[in-house]
Amino acid sequence: MVLGNVVLGVAYGPADVVDILRQAGIEEAVIALDDRQLIEWQGGGPDVWK
Repeated sequence: MVLGNVVLGVAYGPADVVDILRQAGIEEAVIALDDRQLIEWQGGGPDVWK
C-alpha cells in the first residue's frame, strides 16, 4: 500500500488493508474498502486477491 509517495506495507487480504490504514492514522470507523475516495485499487478491487 502506498500513501502519497510512502510505502506503508503489503496487504495480502482485506484485514491487512484495514490494519495498515489504522496504523497510518485513519480511524477504523471511516474505513470502507469500497470507498474509491479513500482507496485506489490497482488491478482489481476489494474482492480480488491472489
